[in-house]
Amino acid sequence: MADLLTIDDPDDPRLRDYTGLTDVELRRRREPAEGLFIAEGEKVIRRAAQAGYGMRSMLLSAKWVDTMRDVIDEAPAPVYVVTPELAERVTGYHVHRGALASMARKPLPPAGELLSTARRVAVMEGVNDHTNIGAIFRSAAALGMDAVLLSPDCADPLYRRSVKVSMGAVFSVPYARLDAWPRGLDTVREAGFRVLALTPDERAVSIDEAAPHRLDRVALMLGAEGDGLTARALAAADTRVRIPMAHGVDSLNVGAAAAVAFYAVATGRPES
Repeated sequence: MADLLTIDDPDDPRLRDYTGLTDVELRRRREPAEGLFIAEGEKVIRRAAQAGYGMRSMLLSAKWVDTMRDVIDEAPAPVYVVTPELAERVTGYHVHRGALASMARKPLPPAGELLSTARRVAVMEGVNDHTNIGAIFRSAAALGMDAVLLSPDCADPLYRRSVKVSMGAVFSVPYARLDAWPRGLDTVREAGFRVLALTPDERAVSIDEAAPHRLDRVALMLGAEGDGLTARALAAADTRVRIPMAHGVDSLNVGAAAAVAFYAVATGRPES
């Protein structure tokens, strides 16, 4: 059972994991370097623990202690109880969910390891918006994608905002980074995947016509909001596909487009 420790000093060094959570650039550098990430809210904390992430500590306001009692009883890490005012001074924002946990990261698997057992994967290039990352992971989990591969410049799926938007789905979909880009796509193709590049270009094949759900192994590649996939990524794909649009709409937000495309890729998949 974890120790319950009441803290009333915002400069207490034991709270260091939670300092400056609104400083995006600082946290993007610091969290991977120190092997931690922040889970926010009861559901996300529970899902992180259930997914096997080790807990470093918890930061709770007093009224959340009873709600999180079962987690506290199972946690080997200290639980810091603070006032909402102190939590805000430490983190830099009003923690309205009243519960934070610092969790230990796991080593990422090699891309080849994920590809050996997957049949439907999402590949992201340059998606550096944490909200979009979280939304894409949530759709990938809900719609049956087996894994996610990230280019080196994609945002961190375990950043607090990504985790929050995904509602913890980042814990249930395995992911890896491709170290070289776009050369890393060779690893995907060598594993037997057909690489489809999602683009609004009217010259691309309709995703219905491409019938990705009939392919034995398919990797769907998505680009960043606005810019889309780079010319190098498009050139490295086997087929360019588009979602047909109506009413003069030229494209969808990448999170929405991902959900539509994932459904087209995963529906009616062959039985394993």
